[in-house]
Amino acid sequence: MNNMTETNAAGVSAGGFSGWAPIEKSSSQRSQANIIDYDRVCREFSWDAARSQLSGLPNGGVNIAWEAVDRHLGSPTAGVVALRWLRADGQVVEYTYAALAAATNRFANVLRDNGMRVGDRVGVLLGRTPELYIAVLGALKAGCVVSPLFSAFGPEPVRQRLAIAEAAAVVTTAALYRRKIAPIREEVPTLRTVLLTDGGPDGVDLPAAMAAADDHCAPAPTGPEDPALLHFTSGTTGKPKGALHVHGAVLAHRITAGYALDLRAGDVFWCTADPGWVTGMSYGVIAPLCLGATVISDESEFDAKRWYRILDEQRVSVWYTAPTALRMLMRMGDRPPDGTDLSALRFVTSVGEPLNPEVVVWGEHALGHPVHDNWWQTETGAIMIANLAATQVRPGSMGRPLPGIEATTLRRGPDGRAAVTDGAVTSAEPSEVGELALRPGWPSMFRTYWGEPHRYAQCFAGGWYLSGDLARRDTDGYYWFVGRADDVIKSAGHLVGPFEVESTLLEHPAVAEAGVIGTPDPVAGELVKAFVLLRPGYEATEELRADLLAFSRKALGAVAPKTIEFTAALPHTRSGKVMRRLLKARELDLPEGDVSTLEGPS
Repeated sequence: MNNMTETNAAGVSAGGFSGWAPIEKSSSQRSQANIIDYDRVCREFSWDAARSQLSGLPNGGVNIAWEAVDRHLGSPTAGVVALRWLRADGQVVEYTYAALAAATNRFANVLRDNGMRVGDRVGVLLGRTPELYIAVLGALKAGCVVSPLFSAFGPEPVRQRLAIAEAAAVVTTAALYRRKIAPIREEVPTLRTVLLTDGGPDGVDLPAAMAAADDHCAPAPTGPEDPALLHFTSGTTGKPKGALHVHGAVLAHRITAGYALDLRAGDVFWCTADPGWVTGMSYGVIAPLCLGATVISDESEFDAKRWYRILDEQRVSVWYTAPTALRMLMRMGDRPPDGTDLSALRFVTSVGEPLNPEVVVWGEHALGHPVHDNWWQTETGAIMIANLAATQVRPGSMGRPLPGIEATTLRRGPDGRAAVTDGAVTSAEPSEVGELALRPGWPSMFRTYWGEPHRYAQCFAGGWYLSGDLARRDTDGYYWFVGRADDVIKSAGHLVGPFEVESTLLEHPAVAEAGVIGTPDPVAGELVKAFVLLRPGYEATEELRADLLAFSRKALGAVAPKTIEFTAALPHTRSGKVMRRLLKARELDLPEGDVSTLEGPS
């Protein structure tokens, strides 16, 4: 097997592969965390026992909306603010749990009045507004399958997803309908109903229908294996994949939010991810409501000063955001704007792409807390591996598997994926690069790719779910991301993880962000090339290029980039990931594949 080079593996004995010193937690931080004794909880945990935390439908069964909203009725939490929506113009709109229950009941009744049946797919194409939360939870309550859609999608990505889902209805605004759905509606023959949150002639006038609807609604008698959510994830070359999740996934949402986000009743929680993406749905909508927290939802896009003001004025206690956003805040310096009060903030965590070590350490100085990385996928439905509130943080590591999750790294074949021989696989040794794999059985594991059972079957081998991500595991069980199997660069006998090279470049004071790819070379196979976005105040000169090359060679040795190209922007998904495959496609003039989740206007 080819392992990472000695240069890249250095620092294991110091607490990890990155070479950054571990961050220890104070006794106060440890004692107040939701999970204190990690090893004991892992030994004793079982999903069957954890199910006692669910309320369950009155007549049996499980429904996500019931667990998120209705379970709180008749308790003191009914009067607690469930959703606090921050409008772009500064106004604030609030819904208590009781008010949210009534609104979602009305919406469920509207769906039923318009012929929606249990199992019908309902697309939700809305920005971050209260109507989005009401539509999602109301549709789940009615037993429909919700397919969240980015409001910034263009007509073609919307068409693809609605057509694959065979959607019966879509909830949107009049403006979004005219721009994104009307041009493609004839190509989605299953689409019977359009519900418009601001009314209009093109569909059901939702405000009027909601006003006339009953605010009492018996939830559909769904069970734990009934379909609930259809999340789409981009394909590298072809159409997007629809990962189907069930109502029983709510148990994993609830449990992992408590463990990985240290979330609890009474918290003010802000997840900055758009609910059109799985993080924004699992942890921006479902999990915090299940636990009785107050959810902050901001209508506006990223603005550093506004975000600091929200953390301060809303007294956010738990914050879940993306590495890209944190790196943009880093550009403002090592401290928040003068007068910013972050004393309410207790826990900071991040997902979307691997978290560079310097961002973890910056968080401790600027926010008062290290940023806690975690790892999961659309397919897993919930957080699988995380840095916890009570345990040591190793900058650059995504942490350890949560209780109830069995993970490993598998030895790889020539194609970089797990080697399967006669249906069997072999675990990699500690510090060896392998494909990250999980033992199936957690409640939020996707149940299929919609309409593509053969594609789904290819995700499993030897009793493991194969993630497609490459990672290393240190001797203490911490996992370290290397890259997607199709991102890793093979150069002159070395396996180069682009994330590790990017993290090294970010340690240079001139670098705001970096994206690394491999380019063909007749001798080495591939050469490492870096695209670098500079911090304000630095100019893209040949002297700076030479300095960056020397800086990276000193840190990385033979696997350092051979060429550096300065760029004004890097392509990101809306969830914050640098789209390395898009950088490579543009560099080599290859097909770009599915770019529907790319940032930018549409």
